[in-house]
Amino acid sequence: MAMAATPVYASSIATTTITTTKPLSRSLPLSNLPAPNPYSLRTPSSLSLRAAQTTRRPVVFASASTAFEVDQAPASAAASKVLPFRVGHGFDLHRLEPGYPLIIGGINIPHDKGCEAHSDGDVLLHCVVDAILGALGLPDIGQIFPDSDPKWRGADSSVFIREAVRLMHEAGYEIGNLDATLILQRPKLSPHKETMRANLAKLLGADPSVVNLKAKTHEKVDSLGENRSIAAHTVVLLMRK
Repeated sequence: MAMAATPVYASSIATTTITTTKPLSRSLPLSNLPAPNPYSLRTPSSLSLRAAQTTRRPVVFASASTAFEVDQAPASAAASKVLPFRVGHGFDLHRLEPGYPLIIGGINIPHDKGCEAHSDGDVLLHCVVDAILGALGLPDIGQIFPDSDPKWRGADSSVFIREAVRLMHEAGYEIGNLDATLILQRPKLSPHKETMRANLAKLLGADPSVVNLKAKTHEKVDSLGENRSIAAHTVVLLMRK
């Protein structure tokens, strides 16, 4: 006997309430997180970076005839990252013109031409200064001693070397070794190389055994080979004290 279907009344229908909720934030497994970027410049939010207030103190360099005042670079100019060693490269080139002295490495070399420059035009010392500044990550010699400043007119380049050495020591480094190459067609520098090397080592406060100096011609090619200019390259290794 077939049973009659039971009627369904509205009161017996269960009502379903749909509520809207905010999506849950899921935490990704560590394996799915991107690897940290070691070169990222972002700093933790818990750190506050404040610009350090620094004062520029003048440093006076005096020679037998002239005194120069150099504004001391702020403390932030020191090398920003402590490394066991730093390497720098320097390059300089000057025109050779009659009527100027030829000064290389602080030594006056007899010649009928000399370097036309704002200072004394010492191509070797200028090159060494740029190598040291480059190793420290600092501005080049033209920014620290601009040729637009009349006080550097005819200045002895040993002033620039002393300032570069001061910045080097301030950053906590000393000369590991230095290798320089002079390029000029004339005059021959063989009779003067040892004197120049000894003077350069003295200015750097380094043992002469870690200072090397080479000289080459330019095989009569371009302005260097035609005795119209002189150039120098320097590579320097700075060691952490």
